[in-house]
Amino acid sequence: MKTSTSSGPFSPAFAVDWEQACRADAELNHLGGRADICFAVHAGAAVATVEFADGKLRGIRASAKGAVFTLCAPMEVWERFLQAVPPAPYHHVLAMKMRVPEFSVAGDEQKLLQFAHLVRRSLELARWLANGRAAAALRPDGPVAAPATGAVEPIAGRYAWIEIEGRRHRIYYEQAGRGRDLLFLHTAGADTRQFHRLMNDAELLREWRMTAFDLPWHGKSLPPERGVPGEWRLTTDRYVACIDAAIRGLELERPVLMGSSMGGQICLEMALRFGDALGGVIACEACDRITGREVPFAKHALFNQALAVPEWIYGLMSPLTPRARAIEIWWEYSQGGYGVFYGDVEFYAHDWDARERVQRIDTQRCPVIMLTGEYDFSCTPEASRATAAKIPGAEFQMIKGLGHFPMTENPEVLLEYLRPALARLRARGE
Repeated sequence: MKTSTSSGPFSPAFAVDWEQACRADAELNHLGGRADICFAVHAGAAVATVEFADGKLRGIRASAKGAVFTLCAPMEVWERFLQAVPPAPYHHVLAMKMRVPEFSVAGDEQKLLQFAHLVRRSLELARWLANGRAAAALRPDGPVAAPATGAVEPIAGRYAWIEIEGRRHRIYYEQAGRGRDLLFLHTAGADTRQFHRLMNDAELLREWRMTAFDLPWHGKSLPPERGVPGEWRLTTDRYVACIDAAIRGLELERPVLMGSSMGGQICLEMALRFGDALGGVIACEACDRITGREVPFAKHALFNQALAVPEWIYGLMSPLTPRARAIEIWWEYSQGGYGVFYGDVEFYAHDWDARERVQRIDTQRCPVIMLTGEYDFSCTPEASRATAAKIPGAEFQMIKGLGHFPMTENPEVLLEYLRPALARLRARGE
């Protein structure tokens, strides 16, 4: 790590440079809103306090006076955090809060989650300074390939009326390509947009008819008949019912299922219950059970859901995720419906517990491939590997350099793992 001053991170001299960087940062200025908050960073003997008033930075000073909450850790922990490409799980404050025992929050933790957007961006700028203002310390700019202006993508979107649990639903779905059926399952609170880059891939388009659908209440799918805002709660049985209804309603033939996070977890359940009807599953960021994943702030009157949810999501991404993609994922998550993300997390934080049944999955009937990103601190690679070890014949690989959203963070890297996985499943199904 190359610090911007000889006196080290969060020292008085560092605080002067840090304040100037924060004042000049367009993203921090736009994120502020009308926020009033004062928080401190305690790094060994060094203390620095950051204060915002009416959404604008008031100043950064070498003192803890007035801080509503303090982020506390030994200097060696902060030095890992401040590396240009920090190791997992030192890449984000919320990751350290969950996975680094030496890190703690003193004071009002609720305020940390309310103002996580300002904390996150301020500390990103501290990392930038600590690395001599190296551009890579603020996330890489690319590669982010895009079609030429005027190009028309092959993805087509339609609506289908599908009955789920005795209620009619107007479900939005998208399709692209031809060949074997491949069904994508989005993450909590998200929608089909997560898979657009995969659905635009020329090689996949030649070999697979790719389908993605928005769960009820998500994306462009509407509430069910007689639906009441805030009612959505996802359970294992409800999730299975939604996927089964979509497969039948869209007339998919022995599809390969691929999902991430909650979509990865339900892939394991589908392999157990419907193994003969599937061509295999690719379960990303999945395991049989993890506790401590509750998100009460996602449906709480004291939190702005459009800020709190995407900031939580931002921490689940890899620091190597291109900046444009990170902003895109943040923005998509800021658009979720009221209580939808919360209702989804209820599934994998509470209802989902497959520890006593994943070993019954028959991979001779339904092959299981598991992929998990190196920087995922919610469902860690270790947790996924342990689950795969319980399933006779299951495969597991850690995706180097990616986080919790491999298909959107860096699909180019994911495809290096996904192409051979799909080729193996094609060979098994022929």
